[in-house]
Amino acid sequence: MIAVREPAPRFAAEVDLQQMAAAGLRAFARIAEAWGLSVDEQLVLLGAPARSTFFAWRKQPEKAQLPRDTLERLSNLLGIYKSLQILLPDPAAADAWVRKPNTAPLFGGRSALQQMLAGNVSDLNLVRRHLDAARSGGWS
Repeated sequence: MIAVREPAPRFAAEVDLQQMAAAGLRAFARIAEAWGLSVDEQLVLLGAPARSTFFAWRKQPEKAQLPRDTLERLSNLLGIYKSLQILLPDPAAADAWVRKPNTAPLFGGRSALQQMLAGNVSDLNLVRRHLDAARSGGWS
């Protein structure tokens, strides 16, 4: 008799991470639509994955194997979106904010989206920290 080898069980953390990644990708798709992001802008914000990879993620987010960098980017983008919804309760105003010129020293007259499209995860984190500070009343 030939023994059939069962696949190794996946750890709960792996399953949870996979579910979080899928949920993050689905949420990002809605944010991208709300912000009017082009595919090229979405690619930059997600860390420049190959186009074929990006479209595979969109088609089947539950099967996406996201690199740590992309997960961190998604976390920042979801945090930015959430902060905007809290700070600007009118959804249209919150969604428009990312494209409007901003006089805050961080932006120097550019929009938050321009800052985020510089390509580094730290650029996303700066925008998130700026909004978190505005929510809490100042930089911590």
